Amino acid sequence: MQLIIIVAIVGACAAGAIPGYNQPQYRQYYQERPRAGLERNAAILRSVSDANENGYHYAYDTENGIQAEETGVENNGNQAQGGYSYTGDDGQVYSVRYTADVNGFQASGAHLPTPPPVPEAIAKALQENARDEASGIFDDGSYHDGKYESGVFAARGYNQQRLVAPGFRQPYHF
Repeated sequence: MQLIIIVAIVGACAAGAIPGYNQPQYRQYYQERPRAGLERNAAILRSVSDANENGYHYAYDTENGIQAEETGVENNGNQAQGGYSYTGDDGQVYSVRYTADVNGFQASGAHLPTPPPVPEAIAKALQENARDEASGIFDDGSYHDGKYESGVFAARGYNQQRLVAPGFRQPYHF
């Protein structure tokens, strides 16, 4: 038994010493960003850090163009405002300003996407709802027959047209 183990160990060692044998090389399968070399070893040029009972403030600059600062206080949770900027892979400087408080994290920057405008019909409906609530009318969303004028819903008597599939005589029932 010992002989088999010794032969296996010697065989494994000999396989590593075979001329022309190349051990497998492990490659990175992701493409490295162009500025990664600069960012990996960037020195800190300026660092400011202050924390006391009134709040905190920090700021730093690095040699690769990253700048950041933040000021905050603890008041019913943390409230902070600050910003940062960096140079992107395309060489453009990107800047972000933000606030973080009870309303959440709100960032702004020229390169950040903005929400689409509210459609006119939705904006009008929101204004009508606000006007109704200001005058004491609160709609819980449930249907009550007495809430509506009789002439408003002329569609109540409307009979929905039944669709007939081609080649069939029986209508679809929805």
